[in-house]
Amino acid sequence: MPVPIRRLCVALTLCCALLAGSTACGSSEKTSTKDTSQVAALDAATPSPTTSAERQKFAKTRFVANAGLAAGAVYQWIVKPAKEGKFKRGAQGRKLTLVKAGLAGAFAYNRLKAAQKNAQGDPTLSKALAPLTAGIAGLKSLPSRLRSGDEGAAGAFDDIINKVKDAGQSAGAPVKNQVPSASQLSGG
Repeated sequence: MPVPIRRLCVALTLCCALLAGSTACGSSEKTSTKDTSQVAALDAATPSPTTSAERQKFAKTRFVANAGLAAGAVYQWIVKPAKEGKFKRGAQGRKLTLVKAGLAGAFAYNRLKAAQKNAQGDPTLSKALAPLTAGIAGLKSLPSRLRSGDEGAAGAFDDIINKVKDAGQSAGAPVKNQVPSASQLSGG
């Protein structure tokens, strides 16, 4: 008999605590009615950033992370297989290598665009990356070049990544290769 009474006491205590907590969180008329002109004046008086780039915090850190993931993906699934000759016609496992390279290329393009956006949040990085925007945009055509067996496609990916690394280094944000996991690759 003592066990059911104990359970009943615990249940009753929990119910009371939940009821007291929910009534304590309620609002009254006095606190919910505010002078809207004062709120509007406060909002107008506080300076706010005008662009999304100015709102970014830790722009250099985000840039390093995104560029590092792009560099790692390109090296692991595009540059290394190209050096090993896995993109050549008739190479064993070519289709799987092309699929991995396509995923890595799309992932790298996505991360480079994010790194470019992050760089806009930092004046030094934005100046360093400004000349690379056309090169990053040109990466869209590289997966089709890889499929056709173009030997220079992997080199073009590697060149853009190296230029982004150099731009980061000159702006005080050194980039190191970080190989993304398979779930990061497929998730984008």
